[in-house]
Amino acid sequence: MCSLQLQSHAFFNLSEILSKRPAPPRVIYKLKAGALSSSLQEFPPNALRRKTNPQWRGGFSLGVDLGLSRTGLALSKGFSVRPLTVLKLRGQKLELQLLDMAEREEADEFIIGLPKSWDGKETPQSNKVRSIAGRLAVRAAERGWRVYLQDEHGTSSEAGYRMINLGLNQSTRQKSSDAYAAVILLERYFAKSGEDSEIVLPKQIDLQEKLRRDAPLALDIDFSPEEFVD
Repeated sequence: MCSLQLQSHAFFNLSEILSKRPAPPRVIYKLKAGALSSSLQEFPPNALRRKTNPQWRGGFSLGVDLGLSRTGLALSKGFSVRPLTVLKLRGQKLELQLLDMAEREEADEFIIGLPKSWDGKETPQSNKVRSIAGRLAVRAAERGWRVYLQDEHGTSSEAGYRMINLGLNQSTRQKSSDAYAAVILLERYFAKSGEDSEIVLPKQIDLQEKLRRDAPLALDIDFSPEEFVD
């Protein structure tokens, strides 16, 4: 495996990060049926499950920052996120290594950064990421795992500021920047409770059925006009 192992893993507590957001009126609440796409209702990401049921502790997430020559990885277990490693692989070797990392870390979903411009439009690089995500989704579904896309605009610059604030030297920042970008990606995904993510489903019907069978219990969807109801 061609990778850059990070010498130290900084843990970022999601509960502290999310505590800055206004607290919901109740600990457990229901979602309005029309507030989410049907695919997210059917295949809810871990962040969304945690929002609908804060007592839920299952599911680890692997954040993936895809680059032209380097891929940064970060891991979320419970309420902690940490940079994992940087891979210098491409093509099938990269996809197989991502699957191996997910199995090793007991992750059941991939959160892949989707390049977008400042106005929310996709870039030429977006098509390449979608192609990789599509191939990975097939292999992941065979194992009962899910692949989601999350807007990654600004994660690299934010990762740079984060590393400077942590006191990392320039050499370490250059080696670890992609992994820290993946950390920012996961934090954004959880801050938005996965509601802005997009699931990548394999075209094979049998694999979609496998995901349905292996998926956690369906979300508690309410058909009232309010976005959240008690």
